[in-house]
Amino acid sequence: MSNKLISMEKISLIKQLKAKGHSIRSISRKTGVHRKTVGQYLNGESLENTPAAKDDRLSTLTSYFPYYDRELSRVGVTRQLLWKEYRELHPEGYSYTQFCEHYSRYRLSLPRDAVMHLEHVYGDCLEIDFAGKPLSYIDKSTGEEITCPVLVCVLPASGYTYVEALVSAHSDYLFRGLNHCLEYMGGVPRNVLSDNMRQIVQKNSRYEFTFTELAVQWSLFYDTNLEATRIRSPRDKPSVENHVHISYLRIYARLRNEHFFNLESLNGRVRELLDEHNDCPLSRRTESRRDIFLTCERPLLSPLPKESFAPKHTTSAKVQKNCHVELGEDKHFYSVSYRYIGQQTKLIYDCLYVEVYIGMDRIATHRRNSRQWGYTTLAEHLPAKHRCQLETRGWTREYFEDIALKAGSYSMELFKTVMDSKKFVEQTYRSCTGLKRLMEQYGKDRFENACRIALQAGGASYGFVANILKNGTDKINTQASITTIPNHDNIRGEAEYK
Repeated sequence: MSNKLISMEKISLIKQLKAKGHSIRSISRKTGVHRKTVGQYLNGESLENTPAAKDDRLSTLTSYFPYYDRELSRVGVTRQLLWKEYRELHPEGYSYTQFCEHYSRYRLSLPRDAVMHLEHVYGDCLEIDFAGKPLSYIDKSTGEEITCPVLVCVLPASGYTYVEALVSAHSDYLFRGLNHCLEYMGGVPRNVLSDNMRQIVQKNSRYEFTFTELAVQWSLFYDTNLEATRIRSPRDKPSVENHVHISYLRIYARLRNEHFFNLESLNGRVRELLDEHNDCPLSRRTESRRDIFLTCERPLLSPLPKESFAPKHTTSAKVQKNCHVELGEDKHFYSVSYRYIGQQTKLIYDCLYVEVYIGMDRIATHRRNSRQWGYTTLAEHLPAKHRCQLETRGWTREYFEDIALKAGSYSMELFKTVMDSKKFVEQTYRSCTGLKRLMEQYGKDRFENACRIALQAGGASYGFVANILKNGTDKINTQASITTIPNHDNIRGEAEYK
């Protein structure tokens, strides 16, 4: 240990033990410091006189520290990387442990920023933010994992929290989520504080903010005031930043091994875990966040309007030759009657529905779908010859049912489930042809077993069956079923042992 730095506490202890008459060997045993080093300190030699400090390694390393401060703020840069670069320039330099020790001491010697304690007022502010990590569910029809941004809101005074997974981070869905937040809290605070998210802040200068038109409409509807933090200043909204982290611990971690097949079921489970969080007693206190909220904050919130805020948007689109109009915002296509091909229409839409008008006449209504380049089609909108075109290919319900029947009852049930999943059965024919190809590729027996597993798991879709066959899950299930002993005459029952 003679070549290593020792703390001032150990130096003081060495001197105290020597004053009490202990030998150098005894002091070395009690302090864990090599007796040669003990002798150096007792003989009046300081750190600067040790062989480790006589060279200029420390001064050389110290000269790099301001540069390291800047580099560590860059993405992906670590102390390990900086040490490797340091050793390339100075092969005789410090080891990684001593490198970190000296740098840590340098950091401790720097003046530190003070953190201000904020006194929050009940009913004054709602802090909102998006969590950095999304949640997800599985689309049954395709087997695709759909990621969802997560909205986190908190009332700082009581810590009462709201969390919801959204369809997307688009403004319509954000403000719909905020509607749900206010409904969950049963009232409206005086202010709503966000960071500089583009859905709310249109322009941010040093002294004032310009909010988006939709954000202003929302704040006027609920009679609340919008505020925004300074650019890149997360400490301006510390409560919601902290509760984003808490949501990772108490919601995300609990969901890591759970699977969901639609957004509603995902949010239902999120709500259960959220209620548990709000009902959990605070550290070193008997009351929960909900107790404090109901007692101190809820009475100070303004009442909610009778209806929720529902923004409406308007755009125009021409009916294409394929009998669809495009909602450019989502890049999604909606069907209208073929009689209107070539005519100009007006689309009025919100986050739930899309209505198509010509003049004052509404010619179509659809549930909004945000899947890019997708089609939402009603059978009655297509001309008869288009519906017959599929039949000329031989694609009919009866055609696919005959194919499924050749494999077995589970295959038949899965094909029927897929074809019944759409109002317009022709929309399912592409999935059915995919299932037919899987049957030909893997054989009828494996396909039948895969259909059984998919139906039991609630995943009746082409993507689900394809994954089962690709991963060989159907084989594992088959082997497991073989190990069970079938009933036969040679097996004795309990009556044989009476």
